[in-house]
Amino acid sequence: MAQAKETSMPATSNLTEANEVAAGGATATAVAAAPAEEYSDQEYVVRARNVKRVYEIGGQPVHALRGVDLDIKRGEYISIMGPSGSGKSTLFNMIGGLDKPSDGTVFIDEVDLAQLDAFELAWLRCRKIGYIFQTFNLIPVMSALENITLPMIFAGASLDEQMEKGKKLLQMVELEHRMHNKPSQLSGGQQQRVAIARALANDPAIVLADEPTGNLDQKTGKSIIELLKRLNRESGVTIITATHDDKMLATSDRIAWVIDGQIHRLMTPAEMDMERGTVDGMH
Repeated sequence: MAQAKETSMPATSNLTEANEVAAGGATATAVAAAPAEEYSDQEYVVRARNVKRVYEIGGQPVHALRGVDLDIKRGEYISIMGPSGSGKSTLFNMIGGLDKPSDGTVFIDEVDLAQLDAFELAWLRCRKIGYIFQTFNLIPVMSALENITLPMIFAGASLDEQMEKGKKLLQMVELEHRMHNKPSQLSGGQQQRVAIARALANDPAIVLADEPTGNLDQKTGKSIIELLKRLNRESGVTIITATHDDKMLATSDRIAWVIDGQIHRLMTPAEMDMERGTVDGMH
């Protein structure tokens, strides 16, 4: 496996809290893609191979992931589901570069995340991945526009670029009239729309949405789901959600069910409906 190359030294020595909120700091580091051994056509934006994660709790090993294989196509909308403790969140964090496997590999755009140092990983997270959190993670003292443009600062965009793109993103999520409002002046649904716009700030290949409707009422949650699907179709961004919300499943291209640290099954919404119908005695 080719080692990642660093073309310039990062200006900072650690990630700040603002970096984390904005889904990773940017550095001037370039990441070299690992050779695509099986997928030279770049069809897959994420490839997980035999991913394992073992934690030690009270001196005892806890196997959160037990050898997961998962391919996610470019432009796909996939939902990861599973009961509490199933390993769903651990897998989600592996894909997002928020945690590293104990064994196995995760590739984002054919880059092996395990080969990256902290600054290269921060660069990739800033440029390739947008994050949407259940609790929104907006910075309270910043306006909606300022929250959206924060990742662009880390990516090195000029002030004019930040303002122009930030306003376009606010229009995209239908909040241009709220650009100067702080999070405390916005409803839960409006805050999540700002978070979605922020996730798209640096034109990521992937948007990771962690329970994006978890803190919203049913009607607002439905509107957020519809917005994510619209953005998926219009921009072609790959959306990966970790969710317990059944409403999100109908909009997904595929659903990955995680049980006991393994992907128990992958299915489409149609296959899921057929299986439910069989269980209910309808077929």
